[in-house]
Amino acid sequence: PWEDFSSKFPVGTKLSGEIKNITEFGLFVGLDNDIDGMVHISDLDWNASGDEALAQYDKGQTVEAVVLDVDQDKERVSLGIKQLDGDPFESVADLRRGDTVTCEVTAVTDGGLEVSVAEGDVTAFIRRSDLSRDRQDQRPERFHIGDKLDAMVTNLDKRDRRVGLSIKALEIAEEKEAVAQYGSSDSGASLGDILGAALNRDEAPAEEAPVEEAPAEEAPAEEAPAEEAPA
Repeated sequence: PWEDFSSKFPVGTKLSGEIKNITEFGLFVGLDNDIDGMVHISDLDWNASGDEALAQYDKGQTVEAVVLDVDQDKERVSLGIKQLDGDPFESVADLRRGDTVTCEVTAVTDGGLEVSVAEGDVTAFIRRSDLSRDRQDQRPERFHIGDKLDAMVTNLDKRDRRVGLSIKALEIAEEKEAVAQYGSSDSGASLGDILGAALNRDEAPAEEAPVEEAPAEEAPAEEAPAEEAPA
């Protein structure tokens, strides 16, 4: 039966079956010819943890999966459910450290903010200490679910599928850029002074060029009356 199954359902084939058993390792799904396939806990969901993913399934439920491997010698079929959809982490694969991204707050905790990136496909966490360069503003309660904010990418771990973000790092980078462009760190001016001066400089009205007065036209000279000849 294994040769028949392997030829009928090669790697990459989508199929469906009933969940026969649920263990701490994953799901066992009944397939053709009384063969059971296993969906390992790591192949259930791209983002949810193992326990969270397992909680979404019940014994007797029919699920769709894709064939990942068929080992005839060990009589084992490996299935994947998360592979039915593309890897959402690919949406941030082109990001680099130092890039700025716009994200949305999805949860507020004592330790920081949980945010979604790339239109909600990828989740990340901004630690409390990275919420602001000013210590008094490192308070998660300042933010609310649904708020949109900008943060700098400080780490991108493709292996562990983690994105590191920091508002603090973005603020520091913006301050350095402002100082370099509009002021000197030796001048003693604060960031507010520098940005204020830059804003005033941008908003200052252009000086009007003086209008040159046209030279006055000379009045035409009156002609003297001609003298009459003596009679």
